[in-house]
Amino acid sequence: MQDSERFTRGLEIRREVLGDEYVDNNLSGSDEFMMTFQHIVTELAWGLAWDGAALDKKTKSILSIGILAALGRFEEVEIYTNGALATGVTVDELRDVLTHVSVYCGTPTGRQAFLAAHRALESAGIA
Repeated sequence: MQDSERFTRGLEIRREVLGDEYVDNNLSGSDEFMMTFQHIVTELAWGLAWDGAALDKKTKSILSIGILAALGRFEEVEIYTNGALATGVTVDELRDVLTHVSVYCGTPTGRQAFLAAHRALESAGIA
């Protein structure tokens, strides 16, 4: 797949998971310099990793939240919680993922991840 094809496919998947508004805000707020990063993330994360067929998008959402929480990227946990809901992850599944993070990564990390996910659930009118 050519980079331009991978970008186009990645953009489709990114919009499907994170929503048009979020993606449009990211792209419109990017000047020529930051568009380099937009291409990297769209082609590699969304056009390569998220386009793979072995795992479904729901599983990839769960995996992404666990990884982001473990890395302490709580703003991303909040963003990806919205995406997880769009891919069919339930609140109970999200709770289990974050419980697992709390046990294996420590309670301070778990607390911050729960808070980030909670903000997303509140914004979605679920919590």
